[in-house]
Amino acid sequence: MTTFCGFVLWVVFSFWCLTGSLASKVYSQSNNQGPQVPCLFIFGDSLVDNGNNNDILTLARADYGPYGIDFPQGATGRFTNGRTFVDILAQLLGFPNYILPYARARGRALLQGANYASGASGIRDETGNNLGDHMSMNQQVNSFARTVQQLSRYFKGDGSALGNYLSKCIFYSGLGSNDYLNNYFMTDYYSTSSEYTPRTYAASLIQDYTKQLTELYNLGARKVVVTGVGQIGCIPYQLARYDGFEVVDEGCCGVGKNNGQITCLPLQTPCDDRQKYLFWDAFHPTEAANILLAKKAYISKSKSHAYPINIQQLAML
Repeated sequence: MTTFCGFVLWVVFSFWCLTGSLASKVYSQSNNQGPQVPCLFIFGDSLVDNGNNNDILTLARADYGPYGIDFPQGATGRFTNGRTFVDILAQLLGFPNYILPYARARGRALLQGANYASGASGIRDETGNNLGDHMSMNQQVNSFARTVQQLSRYFKGDGSALGNYLSKCIFYSGLGSNDYLNNYFMTDYYSTSSEYTPRTYAASLIQDYTKQLTELYNLGARKVVVTGVGQIGCIPYQLARYDGFEVVDEGCCGVGKNNGQITCLPLQTPCDDRQKYLFWDAFHPTEAANILLAKKAYISKSKSHAYPINIQQLAML
């Protein structure tokens, strides 16, 4: 997916299965001139959720230790030990604060953006129902539509002025993994694997995702970052289901083989040297991995990390 409607610029990058040591130092970004874009709007799943699932009835939540063990505010609902990919991206873009979860964003704070991401969510509405409540991508788009209505008051109802403002913002969208992990691969709970071949299922997801991104465009999005689906076979959860590997990755905390059968238990003691781990738990990268991935997506010239341009270049348009 490299072109869209002839209008929206896609920066596509993938969460690769990495080996070796991980860089842990964030790319130094000066805030002297303020943010490079006026706002950042985020759509996604638990990889970037920062608290939207805290107050809903779901097993997909991370508002307890050891989650947030390396985050200044502790366990906020981020599914990692520290910062998420979009936390680091916001810093690289020069924002003085992290983007608020939509559940807590109010008033003029919405002018800086909002994070609509919800753990267990997917492109399809039923994805993640096995874990409880969540906000699917369709629901997230609907929430953004309400945000646009709220923002109009700050532009005195001037649709052109609001449209011009939104056209300068970055829109991040990262979904799709749960449509496999918490849908297609769960044959006892969902029927999609019997209704679709792998190829037709992917085509159906692309069709649905295209409609959702089109709606974001209609609501004012112009600078859009769309992430590639990660290599699902490399996460500890999948590795825990099969034998024969000579080298396996492990989560820093969790339960079972590779710490990959379920996520971190409340108050569980995680690994000591989290800088050496790619995965925090059965599904989610550590802060160290998020730093590396965000830096590459932001500034890398490699087309394997960002295509057709990187996020820094997108911000400058």
